[in-house]
Amino acid sequence: MLDQLEAVDARFQEVEAQLQDPAVVSDPKRLRELTKLRAELEPVVQAFQAQRSILKQLEEAEGILADKSMDADLRDMALAEIPDLKKALAEGEAELRRLLVPKDPADAKNVILEVRAGTGGEEAALFAAEIFRMYVRFAERRGFKVTVLDESEAEQGGLKEVVAEIQGDGAYSLFRFESGVHRVQRVPKTETQGRIHTSACTVAVMPEAEEVDIDIQQKDLRIDTFCSGGKGGQSVNTTYSAVRLTHLPTNTVVSCQDERSQIKNMAKAMTVLRSRLLQKAQDEADAAHSALRKSQVGSGDRSEKIRTYNFPQGRVTDHRVGVTIHQIDSFMSGQIEPILEPLRSAFEAERLQAIEA
Repeated sequence: MLDQLEAVDARFQEVEAQLQDPAVVSDPKRLRELTKLRAELEPVVQAFQAQRSILKQLEEAEGILADKSMDADLRDMALAEIPDLKKALAEGEAELRRLLVPKDPADAKNVILEVRAGTGGEEAALFAAEIFRMYVRFAERRGFKVTVLDESEAEQGGLKEVVAEIQGDGAYSLFRFESGVHRVQRVPKTETQGRIHTSACTVAVMPEAEEVDIDIQQKDLRIDTFCSGGKGGQSVNTTYSAVRLTHLPTNTVVSCQDERSQIKNMAKAMTVLRSRLLQKAQDEADAAHSALRKSQVGSGDRSEKIRTYNFPQGRVTDHRVGVTIHQIDSFMSGQIEPILEPLRSAFEAERLQAIEA
């Protein structure tokens, strides 16, 4: 880990120097890239510097304690400091390990959020609307922009479903843990006998898909030329102006013979080929997107819960990390950090464990 940290520190110093270069300052794209990289490296470097400072203090305290010629009071102070310094050193090492875990590239992306009413009829629709408002308030507190893409209202003012885009740096890293079934226990407004009902809504959180770029390698192409068979007169039919392109990895074949010029036919064929490959890639991405959504939302049954909101008892319990809070009103107003942070910590611990294994 020390080698990694020293490499990060060296890279940070290099980036700092580059940001002072007038050539970089005058290049907006390069400046933006380096500024972002600096922001990513800085927390690691600061934690590393703090760790070195603590280690130096510990070595000095142990040196004082080992020196019998030192004043007794000074040695007593050193003896008292050593346990705290060792504890701080262990905590700092754990923090550095966490910071060195590779970031998920999707974490920085925008989010597509879907909330749908599950089991429970109108009460489930009302709860779905409340859950969506909770996320909107949380997003706004973080400075994110929320845009509703599609929604279907229920009869009593709830939401059968809503789809929204949440734009902001790091949006997915915050919302990714909200996918699953959310269960509510409370007395509905329509309940005349005061009985507690259980309803549910499903939440799906997906990183926003980016445009798929198609890079066609020359080695993946077979190019055939042949005589055009269509109209155009003698010159068209007797010259090898028609082009057939075969994309070998996907066995996609495109032909073009509209033009008298082989170069123009080649350009048109490449345009058609790129369009077909792009559509194929997008179809595959959509299929993966659908599979991800299906795996996240489940059936909407009350038993597939990740979290329970119990209004009579004023508590929210997340069943994945076993955390319960008793501030349900503030939680529903968008202050979801008391459960969000344990979820993030557990997720990072699992990733770190997997990497170390």
